[in-house]
Amino acid sequence: MFRDFDYENKPVVDIVNEMIIDAINHNASDIHFDPTEDELNVRIRIDGELLEYAKVPNFVKKNLLTRIKIISGMNITETRLPQDGAIKNLTEEIDLDLRVSSLPIVDGEKIVIRILNYKMSSEGLENLGLTEKNLEKIRKLISLPNGIIMVAGATGSGKSTTVYAALQILNTTERNIITVEDPVEMKIPGINQVQVMSEIGLTFGNTLRSILRQDPDIIMIGEIRDNETARIAVRASITGHLVLSTIHTNNSLTTIERLLDMDVERYLLGSALTGIISQRLVKKLCPKCRIERDTTPYEKVLFKQALGKDVAKIYSPNGCSECIHGYLGRLAIHEVLIINQGIRDAIVNNAPKSELRKLVYNESDVTSLLQDGLDKVIEGLTSIDEIFRVIDVEDDIDENDIELKNAFIGKVNNEALNNDIETL
Repeated sequence: MFRDFDYENKPVVDIVNEMIIDAINHNASDIHFDPTEDELNVRIRIDGELLEYAKVPNFVKKNLLTRIKIISGMNITETRLPQDGAIKNLTEEIDLDLRVSSLPIVDGEKIVIRILNYKMSSEGLENLGLTEKNLEKIRKLISLPNGIIMVAGATGSGKSTTVYAALQILNTTERNIITVEDPVEMKIPGINQVQVMSEIGLTFGNTLRSILRQDPDIIMIGEIRDNETARIAVRASITGHLVLSTIHTNNSLTTIERLLDMDVERYLLGSALTGIISQRLVKKLCPKCRIERDTTPYEKVLFKQALGKDVAKIYSPNGCSECIHGYLGRLAIHEVLIINQGIRDAIVNNAPKSELRKLVYNESDVTSLLQDGLDKVIEGLTSIDEIFRVIDVEDDIDENDIELKNAFIGKVNNEALNNDIETL
């Protein structure tokens, strides 16, 4: 993966273009340019993992960063403040959207190029790795005439891809669809998209008030970030609009808690919220080199308690010339919750978290992130280490599940013992 460019003889313009094109060809999601006192470290993120790519010597560092700022439309004379930019149509062959941001640090300016590829959105919900059960739930949610559908997850977990895939289905001549985004990440013909510009007063709140006077059928809010946006979104849904939005939370339960923390009236949220789609991205096992192994005692108990299945063998990564450390590509794991009457009543009546958790995970037909992830482990699509990486499994363990807790303690103790042996 590491590249060594001819910095003395090759023009900086060509080096920058080659770095970006190379990253795109490797299906990278980000390129990081990290300045240090002696050089510029370049790393690319592939399948969620940052990999060392190049080291740029000091005599080229400034010119290379300046070139990136020029092609992304930034002010090259401003080095003391953060800036945002975009690269459009780098070459005639490459039509991807590249978002660029700069951040002043002690050794210069750190620049990150984010490579946005919404090809999966245009291919539809069927290609997002959803199980048939979860796919049917989402189709039911977006067919409702009103309500709020939240897509939850961390940064870079594919929330926008899921929202855009849903909009592709909803985008018909009979519907007036308006979005308010910061930034507009994917332009869709037939949909009215608004770019937020806070510096001139075009905020999420102001835009949403104007949108409601435009007779919309469906509203998409790029992200619910503050109390005002949350309150307007809730009121828009109860007046007959279908609202889709994203939020940075871990799962269905924490999404409900986060919305309540935003000072949304409980009786309004209880009637407005229709569904929550939580998701994470995990690395896919390379099908050519994955190796089968026996499950550990802890894993056996985990599969049994979470899925009710006896699992004797699963796959682990190995590594070959066609993958990176045994992984090739990524897939999503999902948790799709349709809000039922019991959950609505609990929201309105300020039920304690323990009761809300029970209603969400024990008394609804939701498949949790952990369960969906473990099913994909059994199928050989990903490894259990990836599930442990993206999900706090200990938090998902029921307080009364003594067997699983003891197995988890045994797992932790074994890992600590192995680490001590390696240290010695």
